[in-house]
Amino acid sequence: DSDAFDLLVTRHSADIYALLIRLTNDAEEANDLLQETFLSVVKAIRSFRGDSQLKTWLYRIAVNHSRNRFRWWKRRKFEKTVSLDSSYGDEERPLSDTIRGNLRDPEEDAILRERQQALKDALAALPAIFREVIILSDIEGFDYETIAETLEINIGTVKSRLSRGRAELKRRIKDF
Repeated sequence: DSDAFDLLVTRHSADIYALLIRLTNDAEEANDLLQETFLSVVKAIRSFRGDSQLKTWLYRIAVNHSRNRFRWWKRRKFEKTVSLDSSYGDEERPLSDTIRGNLRDPEEDAILRERQQALKDALAALPAIFREVIILSDIEGFDYETIAETLEINIGTVKSRLSRGRAELKRRIKDF
């Protein structure tokens, strides 16, 4: 039913896109993965048994697509370039506008951006098993059980990865 699918996309696409942005740190990549996620949903919707929440199932598909894409890029040793005319992160405006934007206090803004970038870089540098759990817990606000269902791991593994991931993240950003 196309109306039901439209409703599904309307209700969940923003949340899934935000998750994919955090996992990939790339707006264009997140858009591609969002489309792939919903294509997979169309193909597999009949297999949804209702054992978990629909949102958990959708997140699982999105995380799997993100993992697959990461493996694909890693095999190709992709070097990323960013166009100043493309949008950046959650921003709708081009990166060039962001760079030359009106800054109230340049020093404070520079420090804030530096800290944010250090956190993004540190998070991106974490192994995927830690990064995924931190994003789902600390950014998306999921509880341990939902994270375990989404990543298909035990709750104890979620807690362990979260603790170890946070410790590693803290170690990487301690100078900021």
